[in-house]
Amino acid sequence: MELLTDLKAILHSKRANIYYLEKCRVMQKDGRVLYLTEAKNENQYWNIPIANTTCLLLGTGTSITQAAMRMLASAGVLVGFCGGGGTPLLMATEIEWLTPQSEYRPTEYLQGWMQFWFDENKRLMAAKQFQQARIGYLQALWSKNRDLKAEGFNSADIQPALDNCLAKITAANQVTRLLQAEAELTKQLYKYAARSTNYGDFTREREAIDTANAFLNHGNYLAYGLAATTLWVLGIPHGFAVMHGKTRRGALVFDIADLIKDAIILPWAFICAKEKATEQEYRQQCLQAFTDHKALEFMFDQVKAIALKQDWELTQS
Repeated sequence: MELLTDLKAILHSKRANIYYLEKCRVMQKDGRVLYLTEAKNENQYWNIPIANTTCLLLGTGTSITQAAMRMLASAGVLVGFCGGGGTPLLMATEIEWLTPQSEYRPTEYLQGWMQFWFDENKRLMAAKQFQQARIGYLQALWSKNRDLKAEGFNSADIQPALDNCLAKITAANQVTRLLQAEAELTKQLYKYAARSTNYGDFTREREAIDTANAFLNHGNYLAYGLAATTLWVLGIPHGFAVMHGKTRRGALVFDIADLIKDAIILPWAFICAKEKATEQEYRQQCLQAFTDHKALEFMFDQVKAIALKQDWELTQS
């Protein structure tokens, strides 16, 4: 029991690491979780600090032992199987997450979520709150981040677009209006990012092979990992979405991931594409930005605030 307590000493919202592994074997050895890579002349072992890890993405050419899986579950690490570069291979299927089933989960957040979720008007208000928080996070991050400013990204340049989107969010009387406002703003952000980095003509296509589109895909799945971790820790099933497709099992993951995607994933995808960075360098940049700007903690705060919200009627009036 002391071992289990030590492995969970760091709160998920404070953990620093997301691992993406490929062409390796994950195993348990001497009470540690390691991954083994086959070098030309010898095999090399690398330690995974599971107590400070939120999620582990296993890409192509990977395998994992039962003993390693048990230790990862004990540390509360979320494990997912994916395709190359963190992107699934088949269509747009979300990563299949394996979550530990052998422990107690908190119930207060699920109970709070269920109290409002079956009311369509309250779901709409929750979706509005997420969208407002998303824009607020972008404004705060872009206005103070020196690296983004040096690359030509400044929230003041797009303030009219942000204000217009906020007005549409406030006036929206159904989720489709929110989705439309979100799509319009994101399209403007893509245009602004392409212009700021001199990327040239850009069209967002998930199947496109240009660098910016590929980086956006990879970065989005990192954000999905954070969102899935947030919901699992709080005990809220992924299917109870407030905004995205009601027929998609993981739709709430998309709702939560959207809180940070425009602020972090989008600008760095274009910046790294301009600098001809590798996929690994782009992922490292995103992960560092998650840590610097407390992205996971921000997700936790927003989900908890909505789950425990009591004044729905007062807000609606």
